[in-house]
Amino acid sequence: MQLQTTRPLFGFSLLVAVTLSAAESVHVPLTVSRGVPLRVYVTKRLPMRRQEPVQAKLIDPIYAFDRIVVPAGTALQGHVTKLDPVSKMTRIQAILNGDFTPLHFARVEFTTLIMPDGKTLPIHTADSQGLPTLYSAPKPAKNKKAQTNNGGVLGTAKQQAQQQIQQQIASRTRGVIDVVRGPNKKEQLEDFLVNKLPYHPQWYRRNTRFDAVLSEPLDFGVVDLPSDTLKAVGLPVGESWGHIRLLTALSSASADAKTQVAGVLSQPVFSADHQLILPEGTQLTGRIRQARPARWFHRGGQLRFTFDRVDPPAFLAREPVSTERAPVTLAAAESDPNAHVKVDKEGAAKATESKTRLLAPMIALLVASRAADNDEGRASGSAGSTANYGGRSLGGFSGFGYLGTAASQGSKTLGAALGYYGLAWTVYSTIVSRGREVEFKKDSAIDVRFGATPRVASNKFVAP
Repeated sequence: MQLQTTRPLFGFSLLVAVTLSAAESVHVPLTVSRGVPLRVYVTKRLPMRRQEPVQAKLIDPIYAFDRIVVPAGTALQGHVTKLDPVSKMTRIQAILNGDFTPLHFARVEFTTLIMPDGKTLPIHTADSQGLPTLYSAPKPAKNKKAQTNNGGVLGTAKQQAQQQIQQQIASRTRGVIDVVRGPNKKEQLEDFLVNKLPYHPQWYRRNTRFDAVLSEPLDFGVVDLPSDTLKAVGLPVGESWGHIRLLTALSSASADAKTQVAGVLSQPVFSADHQLILPEGTQLTGRIRQARPARWFHRGGQLRFTFDRVDPPAFLAREPVSTERAPVTLAAAESDPNAHVKVDKEGAAKATESKTRLLAPMIALLVASRAADNDEGRASGSAGSTANYGGRSLGGFSGFGYLGTAASQGSKTLGAALGYYGLAWTVYSTIVSRGREVEFKKDSAIDVRFGATPRVASNKFVAP
């Protein structure tokens, strides 16, 4: 009789324990949302032809809430869907430079993820064009610490995620764009010479980067996390970094004080003791503080914005946090590599250009003077005034590519004219024309600083 009484009591106690355990856990969906860009690079040269197969690898890991669900280096497969023509202005400029190729861009769609364990995962991405940058793998960090798996759905331990974020932040102290390197010199020379042909093939170089935007979400299941592990969710204590994906496009040419800025945390932020502070998917909103468009004589545009509100994912049921007293400021940015965006201590971004561009007019001047050097005393024989074939060739090449080189051989005047045309265009494009704007396209990657002390705005900007 006593045994019969004990069994119901034991069952009731177990039911209470299970109920309390369920009440103290949070159901967390591990979902990669629609619209998230997969940052990838092609692993071999990609000819711009319809239905051409594409092979690529993932640059950055994909996170869901507090863990990695798709690790960096994951292989992708896809194909070229269609070819888009370039703008009319670009086409005209190409013709003026002696390039009569029907220029276009190939759009690529990725359809398969090949996970490290060999399993394939079907995906759907919007077709996208290649970016004007090449990827170069960062150097391996020294004294790597052992990493362990957290038992999640293709996830990793919080410690692993934190270590990877710290490594990425360390590499970004010189700017997010540090992962984008200049092309190999040999390949760059080959591209330069091929592109000077009047008609030439087109391709994406090996390591060309793509932002493949998911058109359908990826579902990696649901996990139950103890509520105690989420008690630290909120704003970081002290100064820390976060990796943000911009949801709005920004440009110093059009931004003003009414422009709103929105972004989403693409990687979780952990504390020094590996407690989750802000999960992936946290929303940030803010506004433009100051802006100035680019001006003539290569004076670049300037832009400054802050995030003033932080919203954790809705299913956590946490109140939005205001950061007005310590705004979240820009720390590093990824943009057009030709613009060389520089971020100062106040979080202001400015488009700068390398001083080495000033070498181009000097070289063009030497070429033009060589093309016009037809002094009869310099050559012997009856061909004295027409023997400057080398100078004419340089002048024609500078002004009109290979076609100009061929045309300049029949006339010394034409060779000199093309040389001076190349000089004039070089001076205009490198000295006189407007500088570059600070532009962040939608889904651009930026690093932000939490807990930064507010600073007085610089007088170099136009007040909103």
